[in-house]
Amino acid sequence: MTVMSLIDLEVQARVLSRLVAGVPDAALAGPTPCPEYVVADLLDHVRGLSVAFRDAARKDLGLTTDTAPEPDGPSLPADWREELPRLLEELADAWKDPAAWTGMTRAGGVDLPGEIAGAVAVDELVIHGWDLARATGQEYAPDEAALRSTHAFLLTAAQEERGEGDIFGPVVRVADDAPLLDRAVGLSGRDPGWTPPRP
Repeated sequence: MTVMSLIDLEVQARVLSRLVAGVPDAALAGPTPCPEYVVADLLDHVRGLSVAFRDAARKDLGLTTDTAPEPDGPSLPADWREELPRLLEELADAWKDPAAWTGMTRAGGVDLPGEIAGAVAVDELVIHGWDLARATGQEYAPDEAALRSTHAFLLTAAQEERGEGDIFGPVVRVADDAPLLDRAVGLSGRDPGWTPPRP
């Protein structure tokens, strides 16, 4: 798989941090575009992936990189609004090192080239940023470079055969002239038109 490399994650991490700050407590039990997740689960997933991909960038392999994050909304710490931005900043800082994008590393128990791990980290920040924004009614403008990288990565993934256990759902068809974010969201297996169901 050919992907863009050496993407600066800092701007997108800040975008996601601002979304985190805008999540009210009343929204934590609300639905998200990920059918299995409520907002608290999504936040916990972002928390886990931030640690896992930070450590993958550092080649600090161990428990955090050997297992996939298991979202558990009730386990969110009381200071999640402070902790998540710090973890996202650490994640972005770790991928500023060119060495993070080279050689082999591991994330979610899967060994993969650093370049691919970096592309996945960018994709996670962009797509889960969209998830969180849609679930909580916030405006969302991802970092343009991160969005282009995500679209290229997902387009390549969509062209490969997807099997059982694939991290992406079936592609949702989106018009060729749709905004790039909508096309990336569709490639991730989400409906770009998703909104929370009315109570």
